[in-house]
Amino acid sequence: MRVMISADMEGITGVTCPADVKPGGPRWEQARHDLMSDVNAAVRGFLRGGATEICVNDAHADKRNLRLGELDERATAIIGTHKPLGMMQGLEEADAVAFVGYHTGAGRQGVLSHTYIGRTILAVTINGEAASEGRMNAMLAAEFGVPVVLVTGDDLTCQSAAGNRRREGLRRSLYRALPATRPHRRDDRTGGGPRGSPRFAAAAAKRAFRLASRFRCRASGGREHGDSGRRGGRRAQRFLYAPDHA
Repeated sequence: MRVMISADMEGITGVTCPADVKPGGPRWEQARHDLMSDVNAAVRGFLRGGATEICVNDAHADKRNLRLGELDERATAIIGTHKPLGMMQGLEEADAVAFVGYHTGAGRQGVLSHTYIGRTILAVTINGEAASEGRMNAMLAAEFGVPVVLVTGDDLTCQSAAGNRRREGLRRSLYRALPATRPHRRDDRTGGGPRGSPRFAAAAAKRAFRLASRFRCRASGGREHGDSGRRGGRRAQRFLYAPDHA
């Protein structure tokens, strides 16, 4: 199965202010490193869960933020502007989608909350309901019949997810990093000891992908990807946020 990771930056570990994610800014290089740490954690988790292909789509600003030299060699990347599907480029070839580093929408509480154009757009609603970038992207995925199986960001972005939270949004440019409460299993790649934010992402990705595999079988009735039609699309909307990890 193939997974597409849509990687934004406002919800990445350590990001707290606009300067952190402004391309070319003094704090941007550090944020790029943190972005790769979170992305690679998700890549590891999906591969451990059984994914066969991982594609990471750079989804922030000019879409040129990923540091290819730090990307897990088992993953591919889509970088650059003018993508037909924008933040969701690669969706058409995916069996599951993950949102890494996402944030809440314009007019909402949350770390660096906005919708596409900073303070220009004050709010977006669809059918009377608030719609963040994540929700709109999830709706697009539903049209393709592809489930969104993992979302990382602050607690308000992931409020529908159960279990541990990576960071707690206090104000738009303020957050509290939350410590891990359960240990991570020791292995050759990550070592042992307490689980940090990237390790939680890896564990959550593994759990989410296993659930996505079961979803695909139920939605398609054993048919190949692309044949599940609207039935798969309706079910896909239930995966807007990641379930609790094992």
